[in-house]
Amino acid sequence: MPPLLQHRAATYHYEILETYEAGMVLSSWEVKSLKAKHAHMKSAYARIDDGEVWLYGLHISPWQYTTTEDMPPTRPRKLLLHQREIERLHAAVQQKRLTLVPLSIFLVRGRIKLSLGLGKGRKRHEKKQVLKERSITKDLRQQGIR
Repeated sequence: MPPLLQHRAATYHYEILETYEAGMVLSSWEVKSLKAKHAHMKSAYARIDDGEVWLYGLHISPWQYTTTEDMPPTRPRKLLLHQREIERLHAAVQQKRLTLVPLSIFLVRGRIKLSLGLGKGRKRHEKKQVLKERSITKDLRQQGIR
């Protein structure tokens, strides 16, 4: 199943070391908007506050037919992870100076999930190297070598 939403710049700006699958606490109109792909996660990031993981900056446009709820489109959303995973992420963020990066949103058996990556920020010269490698593999793929 293809993802509903992807944060394409995340793999450019960060070297993703591990990925986690997290559930999201959403209201009904947010689920409908996500399924209709009326959202973007360009400025989205995750943070651990008081032993809970929160997603900030995810913009979900209000569902056009809703009249009951009037929530801001970029409100913080709670992510659902096991306590052991939260402790492991918290230790990595504090000790190793890593970042929690949202990668994509997808459906699993009718439930909306978020792919959360534990990443290390890239420097400018590393980003240039990544672009160079991607263009080389793209050229090879177009020539039918790989």
